[in-house]
Amino acid sequence: MRTSRTITLPEVLAEEIEKRARKLGISIEECLFDTLLKELSPNESYNKYLEEAQQLLEQAKEELKKQDLRQASEKIWGACALAIKAHAMARKGIKPQSHRDLWTYKEEIAKELGNWIKVAFRQANLMHINFYEDIATKEDVEEVLKEVEKLVKTIKEALKTYQK
Repeated sequence: MRTSRTITLPEVLAEEIEKRARKLGISIEECLFDTLLKELSPNESYNKYLEEAQQLLEQAKEELKKQDLRQASEKIWGACALAIKAHAMARKGIKPQSHRDLWTYKEEIAKELGNWIKVAFRQANLMHINFYEDIATKEDVEEVLKEVEKLVKTIKEALKTYQK
């Protein structure tokens, strides 16, 4: 398992990252990841998105152990969003940029992998809301974590043999 690192940023930079993430309706991690991978082609970056999705799921488990439901929720949402982006990059050569783009593209994945994808996506979106509202129970977060783990694993398997 990869470990995470703490990086200290100037306040003005941290505020700008938070502002951009909020505007796009995505997590800070997802915003940074998108920015860093911007120069890579969709084909080069989709595996990195899948790796990061898996890492976020591991971080969500750690946050759950610490009883930090808000952070666990945001990690779950981030993992779902990155898996959706990975699929879009691998299959269509596009990089969804906004929350709306993710909502639209999930329909494409559901056509390929089944309607349960839409349900898992909506559950993950509720975790994104929970990050701000702090309304979900531990059981809610644990159940959605399982669904998003399944989503990430299914997308990873679907893309495993994909070569563009």
